[in-house]
Amino acid sequence: MKEKFRALPLRSGVGIIVLNKENKVFVAKRIDNPKNFWQMPQGGVDEGEDFLTAAYRELEEETSIKKVEVIKEIDGTITYELPDHLLGIIWKGKYKGQKQKWFVMRFLGNDEEINIKTNKPEFLEWKWIDLDKLTEVVVDFKLHVYKELKEKIKKIIN
Repeated sequence: MKEKFRALPLRSGVGIIVLNKENKVFVAKRIDNPKNFWQMPQGGVDEGEDFLTAAYRELEEETSIKKVEVIKEIDGTITYELPDHLLGIIWKGKYKGQKQKWFVMRFLGNDEEINIKTNKPEFLEWKWIDLDKLTEVVVDFKLHVYKELKEKIKKIIN
């Protein structure tokens, strides 16, 4: 049964690494996975939308954050595949994972502007964490993505 899902395409997506002025990373806990897993804002690219436009849209839809500046577009893309127990469930069963373009952005606003209680909320709570903690809080099937991003972010901010 799961084999048919492995033939599915990857969804085109974006991810946003939001850093505050202390270079702490924005993470949030998903409503649909309320265990102690946290993630950075991310989502799909709509038809006809470029990656940066999608990144700004997803960031605002998920967090209400508007006041950011792009520090760097991460070269290339990073891919992850869903574990078997989520195949056919997430994204209405249309995709087996995501191929993501990531952006590092500096948050220029105040924490009071961050609001995860949006029209279609995805998160229960949010926080700023040290970059070194990033790989300790992520769901296992995205761990390789966050490890790679952590190394790239270190090079950018140092």
